[in-house]
Amino acid sequence: MTQEPHPCGKCSFFQRSLWRPVAGGARATLTRSFTRREVETGGVVFHQGAPSDGVYCISKGLIAIRSFAPDGSSSLLRLAYPGELIGYRAFMTGRDHRTEAQAVLPSRVCIVAQRDAKQVVQACPEVLARLGLRCADELDRCHDRIHDAARVSNKARLAQVLDRLMAAHGAATGGAISDQQGDADRITWRMRLPISRQDLADILGVQPETLSRLMTRLEQDGAMRASGRWIEMPFSPQKRAV
Repeated sequence: MTQEPHPCGKCSFFQRSLWRPVAGGARATLTRSFTRREVETGGVVFHQGAPSDGVYCISKGLIAIRSFAPDGSSSLLRLAYPGELIGYRAFMTGRDHRTEAQAVLPSRVCIVAQRDAKQVVQACPEVLARLGLRCADELDRCHDRIHDAARVSNKARLAQVLDRLMAAHGAATGGAISDQQGDADRITWRMRLPISRQDLADILGVQPETLSRLMTRLEQDGAMRASGRWIEMPFSPQKRAV
């Protein structure tokens, strides 16, 4: 009997897909409930406090993971890029979502419905192992953020965040920025920040006024130049995200 095509088979992230090991009858179950959803900027993938309705994989765009306080205020916890899973904690625990997922850019999300996803996980231990690795990776990221907050200066952490954003969203300009000492100009890259400055402050765990001072210090160092949400900074193409 011919094996039906894998629903994730044409995705550029297939090799590291959670569902890659699925075969046989489990693949039919996976295919039955597999859907793709286009999400416009500002669209919500799932709400905080809502029950889990499946597992989500980002195949295009950028998703902000936010936490809301009882007074309605929110904080940006992290950004999720194509190839990443979101919503799997609620799926694994059976609890409501503790965060909200909202599209920052036009995005596409692939969804496997809750009931069928559970059947596939039970039928394919390799999928469960991959879920475990995703959880471990998330814990490692949290550990790194705690370590950096304690050991790395806020200015250096801001530079790191801007560098990662430039890798994903920037492009070479052909222009240059002179450094503080007036040394030779350096080729720069330019991007429009995909998130607000408030969100950027949330990622760093600082107040917006502190972020403004940090950005001023980076500009004085010749490390960047900012105008509204546009950022220019020296950048090596070798750092571009794969």
